[in-house]
Amino acid sequence: MSESSFQDDVLGELGDDRLNEIASLLGTDTAGARDTVTTTVGAMTGDLRQRAGADDEDGVEVRQAFAEVAEPPLQGVSTLGGGLGGLLSGGMMAGVLAKLSRPVANAVSKKTGIPAATVSRVIEMLIPVLLAVFAKRAASGKAPGGTAAGTPSGTPSGGTPGAAPAAPAGDGGLGDLLGQILGGGRK
Repeated sequence: MSESSFQDDVLGELGDDRLNEIASLLGTDTAGARDTVTTTVGAMTGDLRQRAGADDEDGVEVRQAFAEVAEPPLQGVSTLGGGLGGLLSGGMMAGVLAKLSRPVANAVSKKTGIPAATVSRVIEMLIPVLLAVFAKRAASGKAPGGTAAGTPSGTPSGGTPGAAPAAPAGDGGLGDLLGQILGGGRK
């Protein structure tokens, strides 16, 4: 499984039943749903990587969300999960993904011709799945041979005011963490 791409992990976590739900929502078959999910996940992870590398409030928020994802389970709000659609258990990362949903829906809509409102509904279905894959990747320690492309290789010890310290991810900082969660064996 270490050779699988992030999109493959999302599709695996999504499962046939939810993939069929997405196909029904899109008015297509499962192959069309797979393509849409892959395109959407690619757009979301691309935006996450770009924002994580930014030296602004969005960058700080995304880096903090990734650090939170890498924390061991059953801490903080993750113990309150349950039937709240996965959003509460996702903590800060769920909020980051929700913020990305509109621009990603618009971008995917332009690329695929699917109405942005429909893509937004697909994204709503994908957020809990993305959170689960992020958590599994962080817990398993999946890391490719280096840092994720376009991301900083670490967090300065002084850090940005209000920024979370770099999460423990192997021997590196943010780049290793992003590679571990998003990169996982992509070639």
